Amino acid sequence: MSTAKVIHVAVGVILRGQQILLALRNGKQHQGGKWEFPGGKVEQGETVEQALKRELQEEVAIDVTASSAFMQLEYAYPEKTVLLDIYLVTGFDGEPEGREGQPLRWVGIAGLGDIEFPDANQPIVERIQQHFLTLKPA
Repeated sequence: MSTAKVIHVAVGVILRGQQILLALRNGKQHQGGKWEFPGGKVEQGETVEQALKRELQEEVAIDVTASSAFMQLEYAYPEKTVLLDIYLVTGFDGEPEGREGQPLRWVGIAGLGDIEFPDANQPIVERIQQHFLTLKPA
Protein backbone atom coordinates (compact mmCIF):
# COMPACT_ATOMS: atom_id res chain seq x y z
CA MET A 1 0.00 0.00 0.00
CA SER A 2 1.38 3.37 -0.99
CA THR A 3 2.00 5.95 1.72
CA ALA A 4 1.88 8.73 -0.86
CA LYS A 5 -0.29 11.71 -0.06
CA VAL A 6 -3.69 11.76 -1.70
CA ILE A 7 -4.43 15.04 -3.46
CA HIS A 8 -8.15 15.83 -3.73
CA VAL A 9 -8.96 17.65 -6.97
CA ALA A 10 -12.17 19.20 -8.28
CA VAL A 11 -12.35 18.78 -12.07
CA GLY A 12 -14.70 20.55 -14.46
CA VAL A 13 -15.84 18.99 -17.72
CA ILE A 14 -17.02 22.28 -19.23
CA LEU A 15 -19.60 21.73 -21.96
CA ARG A 16 -20.67 24.02 -24.78
CA GLY A 17 -22.91 22.06 -27.11
CA GLN A 18 -20.93 19.02 -28.25
CA GLN A 19 -17.60 20.59 -27.27
CA ILE A 20 -15.53 20.43 -24.10
CA LEU A 21 -13.01 23.01 -22.88
CA LEU A 22 -9.45 21.76 -22.36
CA ALA A 23 -6.39 23.50 -20.90
CA LEU A 24 -2.75 22.71 -21.65
CA ARG A 25 -0.67 21.84 -18.58
CA ASN A 26 2.48 23.87 -18.06
CA GLY A 27 5.55 21.93 -19.15
CA LYS A 28 7.05 22.29 -15.65
CA GLN A 29 4.02 20.67 -13.97
CA HIS A 30 3.50 16.99 -13.24
CA GLN A 31 2.27 15.43 -16.52
CA GLY A 32 3.13 18.77 -18.18
CA GLY A 33 2.56 19.39 -21.88
CA LYS A 34 -0.66 17.35 -21.89
CA TRP A 35 -4.23 18.62 -22.19
CA GLU A 36 -6.51 18.42 -19.17
CA PHE A 37 -9.95 19.26 -17.89
CA PRO A 38 -9.60 22.47 -15.83
CA GLY A 39 -9.80 22.34 -12.06
CA GLY A 40 -7.63 22.23 -8.98
CA LYS A 41 -7.08 21.20 -5.40
CA VAL A 42 -9.91 21.17 -2.90
CA GLU A 43 -8.75 23.31 0.04
CA GLN A 44 -9.40 22.50 3.69
CA GLY A 45 -12.95 23.43 4.69
CA GLU A 46 -14.21 23.68 1.09
CA THR A 47 -16.86 21.52 -0.53
CA VAL A 48 -16.03 20.09 -3.95
CA GLU A 49 -18.56 22.46 -5.52
CA GLN A 50 -16.94 25.47 -3.83
CA ALA A 51 -13.49 24.37 -4.98
CA LEU A 52 -14.74 23.80 -8.53
CA LYS A 53 -16.26 27.30 -8.73
CA ARG A 54 -13.17 28.94 -7.23
CA GLU A 55 -10.68 27.04 -9.39
CA LEU A 56 -12.58 27.62 -12.64
CA GLN A 57 -12.82 31.33 -11.84
CA GLU A 58 -9.08 31.49 -11.03
CA GLU A 59 -7.92 29.33 -13.95
CA VAL A 60 -10.26 30.01 -16.86
CA ALA A 61 -12.23 33.11 -15.80
CA ILE A 62 -15.73 31.61 -15.81
CA ASP A 63 -18.47 31.66 -13.19
CA VAL A 64 -20.15 28.27 -12.93
CA THR A 65 -23.96 28.58 -12.95
CA ALA A 66 -24.91 24.91 -13.43
CA SER A 67 -22.95 21.75 -12.62
CA SER A 68 -23.61 18.19 -11.53
CA ALA A 69 -21.48 15.36 -10.16
CA PHE A 70 -20.36 13.09 -13.01
CA MET A 71 -17.89 10.59 -11.56
CA GLN A 72 -15.15 10.14 -8.99
CA LEU A 73 -11.92 8.25 -9.42
CA GLU A 74 -8.66 7.69 -7.62
CA TYR A 75 -5.50 7.31 -9.64
CA ALA A 76 -2.07 6.38 -8.28
CA TYR A 77 0.92 7.82 -10.09
CA PRO A 78 4.30 6.54 -8.85
CA GLU A 79 4.95 9.83 -7.01
CA LYS A 80 1.44 10.73 -5.79
CA THR A 81 -2.19 9.69 -5.74
CA VAL A 82 -4.99 11.94 -6.96
CA LEU A 83 -8.65 11.71 -5.98
CA LEU A 84 -10.63 13.35 -8.77
CA ASP A 85 -14.17 14.61 -8.24
CA ILE A 86 -15.40 15.26 -11.77
CA TYR A 87 -18.34 17.57 -12.43
CA LEU A 88 -20.17 18.32 -15.65
CA VAL A 89 -20.36 22.09 -16.02
CA THR A 90 -23.39 22.76 -18.19
CA GLY A 91 -23.82 26.46 -17.47
CA PHE A 92 -21.35 29.30 -16.97
CA ASP A 93 -20.99 33.05 -17.36
CA GLY A 94 -17.99 34.65 -18.99
CA GLU A 95 -15.73 33.79 -21.91
CA PRO A 96 -13.07 31.25 -20.96
CA GLU A 97 -9.48 32.52 -21.02
CA GLY A 98 -6.26 31.03 -19.69
CA ARG A 99 -5.63 33.23 -16.66
CA GLU A 100 -2.35 31.46 -15.88
CA GLY A 101 -1.08 31.87 -19.45
CA GLN A 102 -2.17 28.36 -20.43
CA PRO A 103 -3.61 27.74 -23.90
CA LEU A 104 -7.28 26.70 -23.98
CA ARG A 105 -9.18 24.94 -26.74
CA TRP A 106 -12.66 23.62 -27.39
CA VAL A 107 -12.63 20.02 -28.61
CA GLY A 108 -15.54 18.02 -29.98
CA ILE A 109 -16.51 15.07 -27.78
CA ALA A 110 -15.82 12.64 -30.63
CA GLY A 111 -12.28 14.02 -30.97
CA LEU A 112 -11.26 13.58 -27.34
CA GLY A 113 -9.65 10.22 -28.10
CA ASP A 114 -7.07 11.97 -30.29
CA ILE A 115 -5.81 14.26 -27.49
CA GLU A 116 -2.91 13.48 -25.15
CA PHE A 117 -4.21 13.61 -21.57
CA PRO A 118 -2.56 12.88 -18.21
CA ASP A 119 -2.97 9.18 -17.41
CA ALA A 120 -5.54 9.87 -14.67
CA ASN A 121 -7.83 11.58 -17.23
CA GLN A 122 -8.18 8.57 -19.57
CA PRO A 123 -11.11 7.03 -17.64
CA ILE A 124 -12.85 10.43 -17.73
CA VAL A 125 -12.49 10.63 -21.52
CA GLU A 126 -13.91 7.11 -21.91
CA ARG A 127 -16.84 7.87 -19.61
CA ILE A 128 -17.64 11.15 -21.41
CA GLN A 129 -17.64 9.40 -24.76
CA GLN A 130 -19.85 6.57 -23.45
CA HIS A 131 -22.20 9.11 -21.88
CA PHE A 132 -22.52 11.51 -24.84
CA LEU A 133 -21.78 9.62 -28.01
CA THR A 134 -24.80 7.61 -29.03
CA LEU A 135 -23.22 6.50 -32.30
CA LYS A 136 -21.83 3.00 -32.00
CA PRO A 137 -19.01 1.85 -34.30
CA ALA A 138 -20.28 -0.35 -37.11
